[in-house]
Amino acid sequence: MKQNKLLMLVILITAFLFTSCTKDLNVQPIDPNVNTANNIFSNQASYKQALSKVYAGFALTGQQGGAGNADLQGIDEGFSSYIRTLWDVQELSTDEAIMSWSDATIKDFHYQTWSTNDVFLMAIYSRIYFTIALSNEFIRNATTAMGSASGTFLSDLTHFKAEARFIRAVAYYHAIDLFGNVPLVTEADNAGAFFPQRITRANLFTYIESELKAIDGDLVAPKQNEYARADKACAWFLLAKLYLNASVYTGTDRSTDALTYINKVIGAGYTLDNNYAHLFTADNNTSPEIIFPISFDGSNSQTWGGTTFLVSGSEGGSTMASRGLGSWGGMRAVKEFVGKFNLTQANFASTTQYPPNNNPGVDRRAMFFFDAAGGWVWTIPDETGVGTFTDGIGVTKWSNLSANGSPAPNANSSFASTDFPMFRFGDVYLMYAEAVVRGGSGGDLATATSYINLLRQRAYGNTSGNVTSSQVTLSFILDERAREMYWEGWRRSDLVRFGQFTNGSYVWQWKGRTVNGTTTASYRNLFPIPANDINANPNLIQNTGY
Repeated sequence: MKQNKLLMLVILITAFLFTSCTKDLNVQPIDPNVNTANNIFSNQASYKQALSKVYAGFALTGQQGGAGNADLQGIDEGFSSYIRTLWDVQELSTDEAIMSWSDATIKDFHYQTWSTNDVFLMAIYSRIYFTIALSNEFIRNATTAMGSASGTFLSDLTHFKAEARFIRAVAYYHAIDLFGNVPLVTEADNAGAFFPQRITRANLFTYIESELKAIDGDLVAPKQNEYARADKACAWFLLAKLYLNASVYTGTDRSTDALTYINKVIGAGYTLDNNYAHLFTADNNTSPEIIFPISFDGSNSQTWGGTTFLVSGSEGGSTMASRGLGSWGGMRAVKEFVGKFNLTQANFASTTQYPPNNNPGVDRRAMFFFDAAGGWVWTIPDETGVGTFTDGIGVTKWSNLSANGSPAPNANSSFASTDFPMFRFGDVYLMYAEAVVRGGSGGDLATATSYINLLRQRAYGNTSGNVTSSQVTLSFILDERAREMYWEGWRRSDLVRFGQFTNGSYVWQWKGRTVNGTTTASYRNLFPIPANDINANPNLIQNTGY
């Protein structure tokens, strides 16, 4: 949140969007010509205002907030938030979260039974390409303006353009990860009706890689930009993620390249937050750990998506304490995930909240709620239970209170002020360990173990949770990523990379729509291209299996 005018929607614009494959989706940008480049980019100040709209595409859903004037049609505005739809596909499809609501096809994610006409897949796909379209239009106009600019304005435009290219790279990273072979649209494609060309996953990998490398000289130094704006460390982090997943995207391991950029981020001056919980509270803008946040403000950037969804959607039942917002009774965890912390129902025999205190020796990352006396059920017995919020284990990780329990800055009773840490430093330590164990050069196991233990010392409050180098295996790292990064939008990607998302040896409750879980077809490691886009664009080919 917090005093960052860039990410507040200071102007009411809908960029002059390309009319492409997404034009014919049920979920699509509306009124693309209400404001055109001629009246949006009218003076020097307008470029920063327009850039704010590009950034705001990750946070907001329209011009009014809540369920007001949406910038996508065909889906409820609150459902269509970038962060919310990304979280849905990355978390609800895994062991980390299951949804009680019956909105459209939302339960199909945990069952892993989604189809090509899933409205939520259409929503994230359209959000990705809406963000790409905004970025492309900004890049085009900034490039034109740079031809006659000089001095401070030219310097600003150089940084702005690089940031827009970074945002576009983030969107294409989500496209390559979720959908694989997708349409490619850049600033070189002029606005208007056309059929975007399909790019293969391997070639899109190369494109994202080249973009992130190309902007390195034009982004500001790490930690030198305004809060919630991209800098060099953001691009290095995304390159590291790209390389860590290269074996999935291209079939070639790039762990050594991942370590190159991981080490650059480690050298950029970020540190772990002393308080893990602070990363997910309404004053997390003061955390030294967050590298790239998506900014939210209860008064100035209102949405039913984003962290409002994560706080309110995970609160329900009659005895679960409020975390500063309303209670929607939506998402909770299943027992297999909670078992990663060696917890069973017996741990809640004398308490409803875990951890019960801040005493050393307890993993404080395990932020769960379970009230057997209040009717909560540990094992979800049937599909009626799937639709019952109190069947399962509550997750209290996200809060709209400040770290000390006081109200959020700019508190609003309906909308969160908690920022979403899309990239954070704790993940960098985990990526380092994984890249080393996978055989990458540029790191060593002793250092990897020390980084893991820094995370665990923060979690336990002492060294009782420390591990030895012999324990730092790929299996351990996958579980440690679950313990450290749960509900932050990475789990599906992690399980795919480790071969455990679909037909691996690991199953969880209601995976495959069976009570004890079952394997699913490996083609579901990728989501389908939405059917309407396949039908609209003859250049596209549906992903295998769909």
